[in-house]
Amino acid sequence: MAELDMVAFCRALGDETRQRILEILQDEGEQCVSDLVDRFNVSQPTISHHLNFLKQANLVASRRDGKQIYYRANQDNITECCGILFTKFTPTDLNLDAFLAAEKELP
Repeated sequence: MAELDMVAFCRALGDETRQRILEILQDEGEQCVSDLVDRFNVSQPTISHHLNFLKQANLVASRRDGKQIYYRANQDNITECCGILFTKFTPTDLNLDAFLAAEKELP
């Protein structure tokens, strides 16, 4: 497995289109570029660019079948990156009672 780059992970998820692509791949499984283009109001080169960005961050994997390239979520890396972020930024003295009390005060 390639080394995980947390900055690349955050950059990859910093774009709404890439987030949506990743959600589709996680929810619906492997998709080819043309399947994804049909879901968005953008061109094929734009979707390919976003997929390449996700691939460089090791969040998607691909395989070729004839002329089509199919992409799938790399769930192990996604899970690991989320876990790293969670452990890195979760306060060590997390007080859930205070959090829940503050949440109840919101309109």
